[in-house]
Amino acid sequence: MHAALSVILLTTLIGVGQGLFLALYTGQVYSLAKILPPQDSAGFYGIGSLIALVFLIGGLIASFFHLGRPERGWRSIARWRTSWLSREVLVLPATMGLVALYGLAHWLGLTRPLFVIAGAYAVDLTLLLGAFATVATFALFVCTAMIYAGLKFLEEWHSPLTVFNYILLGSASGYTLAAAFSAWSGVDLVGFYGVWAVTLTMAALATRGASLVRNARLQHKSTLQSAIGVRHTRIRQIAQGAMGGSFNTREFFHGKSPGFARVVRALFLVLVFPVPVVLLGVAYGLSSPTLPLAAFALQYLGLLAERWYFFAEARHPQNLYYQSIA
Repeated sequence: MHAALSVILLTTLIGVGQGLFLALYTGQVYSLAKILPPQDSAGFYGIGSLIALVFLIGGLIASFFHLGRPERGWRSIARWRTSWLSREVLVLPATMGLVALYGLAHWLGLTRPLFVIAGAYAVDLTLLLGAFATVATFALFVCTAMIYAGLKFLEEWHSPLTVFNYILLGSASGYTLAAAFSAWSGVDLVGFYGVWAVTLTMAALATRGASLVRNARLQHKSTLQSAIGVRHTRIRQIAQGAMGGSFNTREFFHGKSPGFARVVRALFLVLVFPVPVVLLGVAYGLSSPTLPLAAFALQYLGLLAERWYFFAEARHPQNLYYQSIA
């Protein structure tokens, strides 16, 4: 498949924003349970939510560059009953709004307890908003992933692993950014978020590696015979039937060589998984304020490569017919 830069940016940027919010809320819940010390409401959670919102908005802006007629983009919500894309279009702004309210409540200091659970756990407005935003965040992960996992004819994507990969890769990048934000802010949570980031990164390695192995062993249901409706056992295509390219050959094939794809695969396997893990470990040992930021930057570059490979790896059945050009 053709890997459009706008879609690559959309899926990776909102993944970081979703993961960062989940990291912030996880830290607050741990503080509520007295496992972590409480943090400054405005300076840490407020600014952190703003950073998460910037990534979410960046992904939304990137998505408009993939529309042929952006002024008609609002129509994409019409099929929300059956379309995962329509559901994503609805859930994304809802998630952004809840994250914004969560950060605003922290910024305004609206942390007076509303009620107390078990006589020990004081629940305030920010915790309630964070709970709603968490539900919306996971719903957005599922909606985005199911746009691709729900396509039965693209067998490389049609797997539960696609959903797990979107959730784990987005969360891992967000927790890595949370570790970097903690180091930059001088907050003693680098180790906490670093452990979460490493755990999620290793889980993502397991599921993404499983998807690579699965896709390498796929026996596609479509064949050249089924593509052109001829059941002869020996068919050799020598021409596409047109002198040049077309929409089909541009939009359903990435146009790169198999060697280029292998290089991209090796690049993301290195940058997304071992590099940030090593850098976060060294950063914790050296108490470095900059290495976690480098870990996030390199991991995000790796995610761009991973998402390109995700699209390029999918073999659209129509390329069986257009293979002489594609």
